Amino acid sequence: MRSTTVGRSGCPVTGLAFGAAGIGNLYSAVSEEAAAAALDAAWAAGVRYFDTAPHYGLGLSERRLGAALRRRPRDSYTVSTKVGRILEPRPGTAGEDAYGDDLDNGFAVPAAYRRRWDFSAAGVLRSVEESLERLGLDRIDIVYLHDPDDHGEQAFREAYPALERMRAEGTVRAIGAGMNQTEMLGRFVRDTDVDVVLCAGRFTLLDQRAADELLPEAAARGRHVVIGGVFNSGLLADPKPGATYDYRAACPDALERALRIKAVAEGHGVPLRAAALRFPFRHPAVASVLVGVRSADEVEDAARMLAVPVPDALWAELEEEGLVKRS
Repeated sequence: MRSTTVGRSGCPVTGLAFGAAGIGNLYSAVSEEAAAAALDAAWAAGVRYFDTAPHYGLGLSERRLGAALRRRPRDSYTVSTKVGRILEPRPGTAGEDAYGDDLDNGFAVPAAYRRRWDFSAAGVLRSVEESLERLGLDRIDIVYLHDPDDHGEQAFREAYPALERMRAEGTVRAIGAGMNQTEMLGRFVRDTDVDVVLCAGRFTLLDQRAADELLPEAAARGRHVVIGGVFNSGLLADPKPGATYDYRAACPDALERALRIKAVAEGHGVPLRAAALRFPFRHPAVASVLVGVRSADEVEDAARMLAVPVPDALWAELEEEGLVKRS
């Protein structure tokens, strides 16, 4: 796996990154044992970059990740978390089985807390302090503004300057933004001094919108991009009727295109999952691919797939067939 550095202090970002939403009980519960096994498997596979957020399981992801990483040398890995959602206690609900409530947010956890959007400077500081407490670590390497889509002006006016101050003070090593869109991320790259942005689902075999402006801007300015959502929430992992694409049931056109891409990949002896994982690294601005996993088996599969050689002829055929944009 290749590595690069992000931030003024040179914190490393590895080629394959561990997306910790799954161990925060994304969609369904993951046991403590399974979460720990997934993190151990990632470490054994050489993964050294781990991404989490308060949003993921109302802090469960951060707590589980911190418990696993505290046993490892602190300078040997990179942790990123996010700001923008404050967790506030809900009195009297700590022991309540409220899965139906929080599944509205995608996580199968008791609703002991509620999320409150907050991109104020004070909210950023509070969020980082509370994340440090949940993680039980001495520092956070990268902090992203998390989904500021509907809070853009406050994010630029208040939250971003707060992160910039924290970086200058050494509280965090690198700062950025993480979103499922490219337009605002492009603005962060152009108009601020972010180190890195996390772009989910917009530079994949099915959706290459990030290649239009975001990635060229990042490359020109020396900013790193982490790509998440390379399977587009499932369709590129196993294209079949009923598969999901961007968190919804895949439409017939998307399914048909995914099946065509799969056929081309397999014609070159490459599993579709391997092609999907390798594809983002074709662009020089991409530093890391973030894969959401919830078990040791999924971690090991991702590591195996990323190691599969992908011939240039596969990309050429996909381009010739009009299935991906020409690089």
